[in-house]
Amino acid sequence: MKLIASLTSPYARKIRIAIAEKGLTCALEVDIPWLPETNVPAYNPLGKVPALVADDGGVWYDSPVISLYLETLGGPPLMPVDRVANLPVRQTEALADGITDAAVTAFLEARRPAGQQDADTIERQLAKIQRGLAALEERLLQRKGFGGALINIADIAVGCTLGYLDFRFGHLHWRTTHPELSAWAAKLFARPSFASTVPPAV
Repeated sequence: MKLIASLTSPYARKIRIAIAEKGLTCALEVDIPWLPETNVPAYNPLGKVPALVADDGGVWYDSPVISLYLETLGGPPLMPVDRVANLPVRQTEALADGITDAAVTAFLEARRPAGQQDADTIERQLAKIQRGLAALEERLLQRKGFGGALINIADIAVGCTLGYLDFRFGHLHWRTTHPELSAWAAKLFARPSFASTVPPAV
């Protein structure tokens, strides 16, 4: 099994952590999708990471689908088997991924030359991030979708989202405005799977 991933992608990090938490063996092929020499489109026609090449040669993408596939391979479960119980987990995962989507969009827009940036686009994405963080903290307080004593895919997704905000949006100071999330994340970030996948400074 092989994972094609960028070391700075929060979506790829989610899968790397899931693989580690499940104790699965998987080779890592680092590829940067936006470089001219990238091979990512050979695995995913959308040119996005992560993509997972299974032992049988099948290729899976994107991260929610890969996480579902990983559940078929054994190891500690990261999703409830019961479909009804799984819904709040997947919704929390989707909320976290949506915050990450907004953060990535804002980051890429801010990287454009100053005269070409759309300030309204950046502000809209930042507003999504703030609303999303408030919703995540509320779901955490209500234990909607979070794993509690046992880590699940929603915990991993939320952790990767918060880690990406640390990586690209430190100026937002999300820990100050969301203390419950901050306390929860401190314990999560101490896990070996998170500590070993912190994106490199670039």
